[in-house]
Amino acid sequence: MKDKPSQPRPSSREWGIRLVLAGVVSWIGYFSVIQSLALVLPDSRIEEAYALAPNNGRIAGRLSQALYRPDASEADRTRAVTLARNALRHDPTAVEAVATLATDALAHGDQEGGERLLAYSQRLSRRDLRTQLMAIELAVAQDDISGALRHYDIALRTKKNAPELLFPVLTSALSDPSIRAELVKTLVGQPIWGTKFIYHTARNEPDPAASAAFFRALQAARVPVPEAAGVSLINQLLAAKLFDEAWAYYAVTHAGSDPRQSRDPAFRILLEARSAFDWVAVNGLGVSTAILPDATNGLFDFTVSMGNGGPLLQQLQMLPPGDYVLEGRSVGINQPARSRPYWALRCQTGGEVGRVELPNSSQASGRFRGSLRVPADCPVQMLTLVARSSDDIGGVSGQIDRIQIRPARTAS
Repeated sequence: MKDKPSQPRPSSREWGIRLVLAGVVSWIGYFSVIQSLALVLPDSRIEEAYALAPNNGRIAGRLSQALYRPDASEADRTRAVTLARNALRHDPTAVEAVATLATDALAHGDQEGGERLLAYSQRLSRRDLRTQLMAIELAVAQDDISGALRHYDIALRTKKNAPELLFPVLTSALSDPSIRAELVKTLVGQPIWGTKFIYHTARNEPDPAASAAFFRALQAARVPVPEAAGVSLINQLLAAKLFDEAWAYYAVTHAGSDPRQSRDPAFRILLEARSAFDWVAVNGLGVSTAILPDATNGLFDFTVSMGNGGPLLQQLQMLPPGDYVLEGRSVGINQPARSRPYWALRCQTGGEVGRVELPNSSQASGRFRGSLRVPADCPVQMLTLVARSSDDIGGVSGQIDRIQIRPARTAS
C-alpha cells in the first residue's frame, strides 16, 4: 500500500494573508454590529448612537433633529446644522438632516431655500413628521387650507404618534367654517384616521358647538358618523348647557323626533349608545333595571330591594310650555299606594312641575294616565320613573311596556 502524499504546509506568507483576511472580516463584522446597534437605539439615546456611528448619515440626521428644538440654545442649533450638513455628505438621502436644514433656513428668513429643502425632503420620504409639520405651517401662512390638510393627511397616515399631536390642533380649528368645509372634503375620502378623529372631536370640551356643526356637515356629505360618537357629542353639548344645539343634532340623527312628545314609547329601538334624549335605565344600590328593546314591542324591567328606592328610568325632554298627558301601561306592579312607583317631571333648573302615580297593574289592565303642565320658565325637563322605598320583604318589581308624554289636545 502506497503512503498518501503529504500536504504542503502553508508558507509564512500565506499565514500572513490568512491573518490579515481574518482581521478584515472581524473588523467588518464588528463595524456591522456597531452600526446595527446604533441604528436601533431610540431617540432618547441618540447621542450614544452617534458616538457609536458618527459617520452614519441617518443617525447624524436624527441627532440634528433632536438638537434643533424650539427651545434649543444657539449653540445647540449651530451644532445641529453642522451635523445635518455632515450627515448629507455621508448620506444624501438622510431626510432628517434635510428637515433640520429646512427649519434653519425658514427660521433665518430664507423662504426660497427653506421651501426648496422642504420639497427635497418630501421627495425623499413622506414619513418624516417634522417635514410635514413645516409644510403645514407654510401652507397655513399662505392661507392654503387644502394644502395644509393634505399634509395633515400625509402625517396622520404615516406616523402612529401623529394623532396625539395633530388631533387637538385640528379640533381647535373647527370653529372656522372654511376649515370645517375642507376637512369634510378630506373625510369624504375615508382616510384611515377619519373615524378616530370623529370620536376625538365628539369629546371636544372647549367648543362642542363647533363639533356639532362639523358633525352635521359630515352627515350632509354622507360621511358615516358612529352612533357612539354622536351620543358623546350630545352629552358634551348638554354638559355645556347648549340644550338647543344638543336637540338640533339629535333631531337630525333621529328622523321624526318631535320636541312636543317623548320618544320610543314602546321601547322598540335598539341603540348602540344612549343619550339623555333616549330612555336611560338607572341602576344603583338595591336597584336593578334593564331596557329590553324589541321591534314589535319591548319593555322596561325593574327590581328594587326592600328599603331602597330612587330613579329607575329617565328621558330628557324639551317640551314647549303647555298642557300634556302622560299615559302608558305597567305589568306586574302590586304594592300598597305608599310603595308604588310614580312618574315625575322636573325642570332642569330644579323643581317638580308634575307627578303621575302608578296604580297596581291589576287595575285597568295596567293602564295609567295623568295630566301635566309645563310652565313658560321651564324649557328643559327630565321625565323620571321613581321608586319609593318598600318595607315588603320582596321589594318592588314590575315592567313598563308603554310610556308616552304628548300634548293634551292630541290625546284620545
